Amino acid sequence: MKVNKIFIVFIAIFLVLIGVGSNVIKNKENKIVVEKQVNGTDEYELYSEIMSSKEVQNARDILSSIKWENATVNMVRNADYVFHFEDTREKQKTNGLIYALWISPDKDKIELVIDSEVKYVQLDKEKSEKFFKIITGKNLSET
Repeated sequence: MKVNKIFIVFIAIFLVLIGVGSNVIKNKENKIVVEKQVNGTDEYELYSEIMSSKEVQNARDILSSIKWENATVNMVRNADYVFHFEDTREKQKTNGLIYALWISPDKDKIELVIDSEVKYVQLDKEKSEKFFKIITGKNLSET
């Protein structure tokens, strides 16, 4: 009877470890592809690829915590950056969404738009700084 209890405990621990491990593997296979606007044109060039699973997850957490507005917006200029999440195993966008990012004139906030879903948000200063640091590796005030 005691052997059965020990066996059941080991099976439970094994199943928990498998579940945690599969989530870690899933996050490691995602990246963020960031493109930067080329000298005020409507063209973009590869700026960086964020491979750190921690940074990718932090960006996902911020985006999922945002209260998006359903709005069609017409910005006066093209986005400063565009980015998307990509599955590194399949070389495709994981959710098909392309995010456009604008830096405010005061360089203290960012605005995000998801064109395909007609969504818009302006992040507060704290989230703007944190998110911009993840996406570009720079402080927002240094742009």
